[in-house]
Order: sequence, then C-alpha cells, then structure tokens
Amino acid sequence: QVTATLFLLLSVLGLAAGGKLLVVPVDGSHWLSMREVLVSLRQKGHEIVVVAPEVSLHIKPTKDFVMKMYPVPFSQEELEQMFGRMNHNVFEEGSFLERFFKTYQQAKNNSVMFLSTCSHLLYNKELIRYLEESKFDAVFTDPILLCGQILAEHLSLPSVVFLQLMPCGLEFEATQCPNPPSYIPRVFTDLTDRMNFLQRVKNLIYDFPNYFLCDFFYQPYAKLASEFLQRDVTVMDLLRQASIWLMKLDFVLHYPRPLMPNMILVSGVNCAHKKLTQ
Repeated sequence: QVTATLFLLLSVLGLAAGGKLLVVPVDGSHWLSMREVLVSLRQKGHEIVVVAPEVSLHIKPTKDFVMKMYPVPFSQEELEQMFGRMNHNVFEEGSFLERFFKTYQQAKNNSVMFLSTCSHLLYNKELIRYLEESKFDAVFTDPILLCGQILAEHLSLPSVVFLQLMPCGLEFEATQCPNPPSYIPRVFTDLTDRMNFLQRVKNLIYDFPNYFLCDFFYQPYAKLASEFLQRDVTVMDLLRQASIWLMKLDFVLHYPRPLMPNMILVSGVNCAHKKLTQ
C-alpha cells in the first residue's frame, strides 16, 4: 500500500510540474505588461527563458527568468531616439493624410531596426543551437513583430501570442474572425460603432491605406522567414500558427466586436500593479 501511494503521489507531482516557456518579447510598454504575466507564471513553477537583444529600453536581466541576450548593430542612444520619435508622433494632431504619411515614415524608419534585431537573433548560430536543444513546451511572444512566430515555426512549437491590437487588423484575418467595416471603426477615423451609410463608406475607404502600410512593414519578415526556414512562408502563414491569442482589451474601453474561440480577453494586465501612496 505504501509503494502504491508513493507511486500515485509521484504521478500527480509529474502532472503538476511546470512547463518550459520560450519568451520572445517586444521592447517598450509591450514588455512591461508581458513581464507581469511572466512573473506570475514563474511563481506557479514554470521555467521562463527570455530571448532579447543586448540593447533595449526595459528588457533587463532579472532573477525571475533565464535571460539569453544577443548582440545587435545599433546603440542605446539610437534605440532611445527611435522610441522617442514614435511616442511623439502618437500624440501629434493633424488631418488623416498628415497622420498617415507620418505613420508611414515612422514605420519605414522603425522597420529597419526591428528587422535587423530579428535577423541577428535568427542567425545567431550558438543561440539557435541552445534553443533547439532546450526542449521548450511553447513559445510566448508579442506578434506585432514576427520573430517569435518564426522561431516557433523553426522549433515546431505551439505559440501563445500576447497583444492589444495589431496593425491593419491582421489578428482578425489570421484567425478568420469577422471584422466588418460597416460595424468596426478603423484607426484614424474617429468613428464609433454606430455609423450611418456615409460613415460606413468613409470607414471602408480609410481601411485601404492600412493594407499598404502593413504590406510595407511585414513583407520583409516573410522574406526573412522564407530564407531562414528554407521554404516559402507568408505573413499569414506565420500568424495562423498561433494557438492562443491573449488580447489585452475588454468591451468597456473598446467597442464590442466578434471574437473567435482562441481569442481570449485578458484586460487588466496592461501595467504593473503598484500600491499608491495616498
């Protein structure tokens, strides 16, 4: 009886053992909310390995995770200048065309640095060999940059993506989720989910430039993925591989809209919880 009891207890402990999670984050505020989730997962017994560039704003070595850093071809000052310009453009006012061209120019400048970061990760042979030999259970990543999805495909691992919104509604195309322009207001339109006919037409027209922006920004990742994986890969191929979409939004601050079964709302983890002084 003692032997049978010990065997049963060991079996239960095996089922309760934490998994091994490979994390490919995006710097800035994206990392700050992701870090809160990772700390909770670490407390539940999961092993967390974070892969990040040596130059970053907020992704720094910590005792909570195993950090694997890799070199990149830009300086801390260049990175801070890029994020500074990006944050400044978000709060600038102007017409739709002015905002569109500013967004386009900013995306053009940023994409070079982001793509370079991803390329230096994928072609770091020593680091990739370590990841291949580490036997991870899943990849946890922010899909606004596709490097995590490329790694998940290379390592044949399921991926969990953690995001608020993707440019051009790519998350809805990837999950085949309904996203009708007659009901869902587009970026820069200042419309609500209650539109008359002319507003719906305007909403549809405003949607067209978004695809141009996204094609410009994401196609280099498709080319990089195809070269690295040694087969033709599209952006949608990478995004459709995501198993679960954890969406940092809710229907209090965002308009109600359709969701697919693997799209889960996790609002409330957008920032660290701090005790107020008053």
